[in-house]
Amino acid sequence: MTESTSNIGLIGLAVMGQNLALNIADHGYKISVFNRTYSKTENFLEKTGSEVINLTGYEDLKSFVDSLERPKKIIIMVQAGNPTDAVIDSLIPLLDKGDIIIDGGNAKWTDTIRREKTLKQEDLFFLGSGVSGGEEGARYGPSLMPGGSKDAWNLVKPIWDSISAKVDASNGKPLEGATPGNPIVGGEPCSAYIGNDGAGHYVKMVHNGIEYGDMQMICEAYHLMSSVVGLHPSEIGDIFNNWNEGELDSFLIEITGDILKQDDPRTKKPFVDIVLDAAGQKGTGKWTSVNALDMGVPAPTVSEAVFARCLSAVKEERIAAAKILSGPIPKINSIEKENLISAIRDALYCSKICSYAQGFQLMREAQSEYGWTLNFGEIAKIWRGGCIIRAAFLQKITEAYNKNPTLANLLLDDYFKECINKYQSNWREVISLAVKNGISIPTFGSALSYYDGYRSERLPQNLLQAQRDYFGAHTYERTDEERGKFYHIDWLNPDRPEEES
Repeated sequence: MTESTSNIGLIGLAVMGQNLALNIADHGYKISVFNRTYSKTENFLEKTGSEVINLTGYEDLKSFVDSLERPKKIIIMVQAGNPTDAVIDSLIPLLDKGDIIIDGGNAKWTDTIRREKTLKQEDLFFLGSGVSGGEEGARYGPSLMPGGSKDAWNLVKPIWDSISAKVDASNGKPLEGATPGNPIVGGEPCSAYIGNDGAGHYVKMVHNGIEYGDMQMICEAYHLMSSVVGLHPSEIGDIFNNWNEGELDSFLIEITGDILKQDDPRTKKPFVDIVLDAAGQKGTGKWTSVNALDMGVPAPTVSEAVFARCLSAVKEERIAAAKILSGPIPKINSIEKENLISAIRDALYCSKICSYAQGFQLMREAQSEYGWTLNFGEIAKIWRGGCIIRAAFLQKITEAYNKNPTLANLLLDDYFKECINKYQSNWREVISLAVKNGISIPTFGSALSYYDGYRSERLPQNLLQAQRDYFGAHTYERTDEERGKFYHIDWLNPDRPEEES
């Protein structure tokens, strides 16, 4: 039997798995790695060389498992779905009571709930941990969102806290500068226990849905500056760099500035101009939208971001439609250019507030649906570093929930309420300008509609309820009765007294 020497093991040596393994080794933990195809393990070990002293590869699964100290802790970094189930099934006969399996992939939270329940029957622990930050985050510090058994989490916590991204406790800004073999030491870890069973993967899914919204909103701001303000990509890149110094300070704003200033190595044209406008997606944004619909939670901005990608994908149809369908031709507005740019920034910020408000509302509703207790201030806190949506803005969300843990909606927090009051005039002007110029702005527009709907004491769904009762006897509530009492009118004889349902 192989001597038990490693603190933790990792299965799956694709890019994310490799980088997470190196991150763990850099922090002084001994790690065993395994890949179904051993040549991939060999190539990885050869690439890392002798510099990584805490990392050992294994050719067969049993030797890999035997190399781990007890309780054994094994991270799975393989494709979500059936491949993850296959790895779990192969591990079960090799594990002992109290051992821990950790799924670090983008699993669907309902799969995590099922797996945790199944493994509990085998006296094994299962943690589903969201891992955000992409390749670089995995290597130097991701945002980690674990869910599952609290006892199992306590055993994994020292490693998760060590390898996660760190932020400055005084201002919430990410600590940077990690290099191979020299990780960040100190600061607040971007890792926290989220809740039982599938809570970690659920929160990671909502994170990804918010990410969809952020990216689409940035694209709409770029589109307006290009088509209406008439700016060159590099000029827009400078503007994003400037925005990154203020309230919009974030990873996505930062990389957008870099992208827009990049030239295509082949043609020397602006890189963004030679990239095809047909976006892909991996499904987590769709999961967020579908779940919001299932639970009856308004999350229109995330959904519109998903639909925007779907619409972009039908490129050939759009090319044909552009020759047939008419609309206004965008007019370059060089007058008051600076004011327009400032207004677009305000529209982006207001839309962002509404998008995050929707995401946090969705998580709030999920608590009662799935029996979780989520700490929203803590969630915002661990998103401040490592993850794709990391932003200064998240410090304000942390402060909002620290001040009022039962806050019904971010829009009701004093800071965000004041921001909307300050910027909404420009927000409305920008949307009007986009409509007049035929520019598609699905997230800007849906965010404003959400805001206007949320602040409305009375909406036109009174008529909708009457319609439903007319054609389907679906009943309605009355304004002069308490909530929860339902009535129906006999529409063939509407003068007859209504019936209480």
